[in-house]
Amino acid sequence: MFSDIDNINVLSRNRLDSRAYFNSYKNIIENDRLYLLLNGSWKFYFSDYPELAPENFYEENFNVEDWKEITVPSNWEFQGYGNHHYTDLIYPFPIDPPNVPRKNPTGCYRRNFFLSEQWQDKRIILRFDGVDSGFHLWINGEFLGYSQGSRMASEFDATDYIKIGYDNSISIRVYKWTDGSYLEDQDMWWLSGIFRDVSIIGKEKYYIEDLFIKGNLKEDYKNGILEIESKIKNTSEKRNFILQWDLLDKGVLISSFSKEIFVKENSTKILYGACDIENPRKWTAETPELYDLIIYLKDENGFVIEEIPEKIGFRNIEVKDGKLLINGSYVMLKGVNRHEFHPDFGRVVSKEDMIKDIVMMKRYNINAVRTSHYPNNPIFYELCDRYGLYVMDEADLECHGFESIGHYDRITNDPVWKNSYLDRAVRLVERDKNRTSIIFWSLGNESSFGVNFEAMGEWVRSRDNTRLIHYEEDRSGKVVDVMSSMYTSQEKMEEIGQDNSYKKPHILCEFCHAMGNGPGGLKEYWDIFNKYERLQGAFVWEWCDHGIRQYSEKGVPYFAYGGDFSDYPNNSNFCCDGLVNPDRVPSPGLLEYKKVIAPVLIDEENLNLGKITLKNRYDFIDIKGYILSYSIEGDGKIFEKGEIIIDSVKSSKDIVVDIPLDFEIPEKLYTDLLLNMEVKTPKDTIWAEKGHVISWSQLKLPFSERIEEEIKSLDLNTVDFYETNSKIFVSGENFQYIFDKLQGKISEMKFKDNDLILAGPEISFWRPPIDNDMNIVKEWRKKGIHNIIIRADQSEAWMENNMAVINMKSYCSPPNGDWGIRMEQRYEIFGNGEVIIKTSGIPVGNVPESIPRIGFDIKCNNNFDYCRWWGRGPGESYLDSCSAGIIGDYCQTVDELFTEYIYPQENGNRTDVQWVTFFDEKKKGIFFGSEQKLNFSASYYSNENIERAKHTIELERNGFINISVDYKHNGLGSNSCGPLPLKEHILELKEFCFSFRCRPYDLGLNSPYEIYSEKIVR
Repeated sequence: MFSDIDNINVLSRNRLDSRAYFNSYKNIIENDRLYLLLNGSWKFYFSDYPELAPENFYEENFNVEDWKEITVPSNWEFQGYGNHHYTDLIYPFPIDPPNVPRKNPTGCYRRNFFLSEQWQDKRIILRFDGVDSGFHLWINGEFLGYSQGSRMASEFDATDYIKIGYDNSISIRVYKWTDGSYLEDQDMWWLSGIFRDVSIIGKEKYYIEDLFIKGNLKEDYKNGILEIESKIKNTSEKRNFILQWDLLDKGVLISSFSKEIFVKENSTKILYGACDIENPRKWTAETPELYDLIIYLKDENGFVIEEIPEKIGFRNIEVKDGKLLINGSYVMLKGVNRHEFHPDFGRVVSKEDMIKDIVMMKRYNINAVRTSHYPNNPIFYELCDRYGLYVMDEADLECHGFESIGHYDRITNDPVWKNSYLDRAVRLVERDKNRTSIIFWSLGNESSFGVNFEAMGEWVRSRDNTRLIHYEEDRSGKVVDVMSSMYTSQEKMEEIGQDNSYKKPHILCEFCHAMGNGPGGLKEYWDIFNKYERLQGAFVWEWCDHGIRQYSEKGVPYFAYGGDFSDYPNNSNFCCDGLVNPDRVPSPGLLEYKKVIAPVLIDEENLNLGKITLKNRYDFIDIKGYILSYSIEGDGKIFEKGEIIIDSVKSSKDIVVDIPLDFEIPEKLYTDLLLNMEVKTPKDTIWAEKGHVISWSQLKLPFSERIEEEIKSLDLNTVDFYETNSKIFVSGENFQYIFDKLQGKISEMKFKDNDLILAGPEISFWRPPIDNDMNIVKEWRKKGIHNIIIRADQSEAWMENNMAVINMKSYCSPPNGDWGIRMEQRYEIFGNGEVIIKTSGIPVGNVPESIPRIGFDIKCNNNFDYCRWWGRGPGESYLDSCSAGIIGDYCQTVDELFTEYIYPQENGNRTDVQWVTFFDEKKKGIFFGSEQKLNFSASYYSNENIERAKHTIELERNGFINISVDYKHNGLGSNSCGPLPLKEHILELKEFCFSFRCRPYDLGLNSPYEIYSEKIVR
């Protein structure tokens, strides 16, 4: 029997034909159905080898009382059995198809169940919604069947094996590896066991075995046609039946169909029926309109045998003139890839957690999801129908490991494996064919291309002509309806958009690898998509991080990844590549994506007259009634605010809106006047309350003028300095600063005998690498950027116009470096304690092509727990990921500045900053500002600690705050899997010059606006 698991000719034994997922009732209103859920506690025995499992455990007299118990559904690795193991593309076993490892973890499950007399004379179907990866099944000691294919449903007719009115035993032996595992090499944890529902379904001797419901639109896209293919199974004597269906709209009958059908004894018969539906409401992701459909099977006298409720939407999917159309209209897919994953339960995801995912997607303007890379729990699709998401439903198929051995199509192009491939297409389509939200059948992922995919495509097209076929590796378009690619660069997408020879639309089924800090370049992608009609969107890789929740010895939670469970080989933290954390905390990247794909755009029209343009980029809905909220702000104050109810703006249309400007412009203004706007939803929906923000924008009003105050040098206190062989001491009435001549930097800053700065500012070109640096960081390290040595060459000090001037020259280069930077830093120290730092650098030698950053590291007083700044916020932002940030006046704690990525890395940067202050509870601290826009970040952790740490629990607080004040950063990109940052976002090492100011800060004496506007006359 063990031979089934690696027999290419055995995919199942006694498994019923695949069918659509639906529930049937004797009476819907009374919720009368024969259904028993076998979830719960099962007896369980685990062994590393099938041969070591109890041989006859399924026999009725076999005693399992001393076995441990396990929860069904679950992955047994999350229950303390076996080993968590993560790989991206590599098989964790030798490649020798169809053979599987002899060491094949095996779980034996057993429990009893009772069926009352009401099940007498019924057909009894045993259903498994997901078992990884194969299993044998016994009922009451009798062998019933075998099935493999982890994320697909398996049903068995157990009628002849069940004892009515008695306890029945069910025994299942589950194997981690089968020959099907060669088809399940997806980028995810290898997890085993019964991880979806197990249920028993009772049917009459005659019942509806399958349904194929099509709610299509006619050529005019106005009227609909409801088509239903019904498969009637009769396990008794021949007889006549009546098949009827009623279509209801909010309880009102709008169409009905009835037809008599004769079915022979012990046979099945298929009935086709259709009826026209006049002008139905159309289903789209924006308008998820669903109708109630009730299908009845009656006997010849009209007595109801079975009732089946379904939700159905009317929509049309096609490619026409090289464009993807839904209901005749052009659509843009704003999608994500989604694995089923929970940090505590693995691939066991509850309905509540599915809803949480879908609601978050809707709130962040996402309209499409790819079920990467297998059919999801069937409930998920019902929810997508209801909430409104376009779905790319993907077969449970990936053979990526063959690419690494240079024989990518080894089984894909081998006809011996044809039935294995076809089985996965059939079970995908047959189970999910009635779900309105599915617009693509995807044949699988990363498995090369060959005759077996051609066979899959041929079967899918013959079975369902209402949806499109997708498969990214079909590069010539032989089978697919839409061309697809992964991680294609922005430059290449521009070329594809310009190429008119393509006759099919193009999407990115994976792009912008959202691993750690990132992705960068989202805006530039969408600028290109919006430019060319044949480019119809993309799916970010991916939705959520697959970190497994663990706890330190002190009980502190953290998320573990590949390699943390002694799993080898592994791909480390490559499973942590989502827009949300495992516990669904959104990342800054998700907010950036929401902004970039916002369905309403706001542009200036004539700001002198208060005119702006609203652009409706929904594909179907009018934004009439939506709320435009606005405020006019400056100096951290609001001068005017209000709301405007938007008039009718149909999809893809624009409207000009007048913003009232009847406020008094203040005479004294330290900042620009900024017009901040938000577009909000007009009413409650199932995914958001009224007033939910879907889009936002900020425009600078043209009639605002900032002031500059002057401080005469003669008004300042005097400055003294003296120097020794190694140091320069500069002091004023309330401060003392020490400059280290040997290291070429400030070593100490005291104000009123309190430490402002413990060390620095010290020039730096390095930052803790981010996941998206994982390729370029090798070159950076090779060039020694992480190990720069500063050689202080010369220092001078003198007095000039009541200020002390210190000029330091140095040379920066790594050990054995064939390149360097000739640095010059000029410090101007004034009597009020202000220091102006001017820095210039000239690269020499064989310089790196790029560097991580140019800036200063500063170790600051640990009491300065609060931060206030003028710049982009409130969250982190970077050069190529800053669209979501709005310039304004923000205040946060240092803890709030830090973004906690699963794998610690560079984070928390704020861009376009004019000034930033750090201060204590007495509102005293330190101020940084510049006429050039700066970047800054701060945390209680040193850069060295962040770079060294592999998990968040390894971060250790310092006795200081580590502040970075930066001139420029290298872009984020998505090169952990996708392209490098765009050329304009790459920080090339060229001659540079920048300056910033640093001074003691007391909110009780001066506002940061006043300090920033001061201009010292020398």
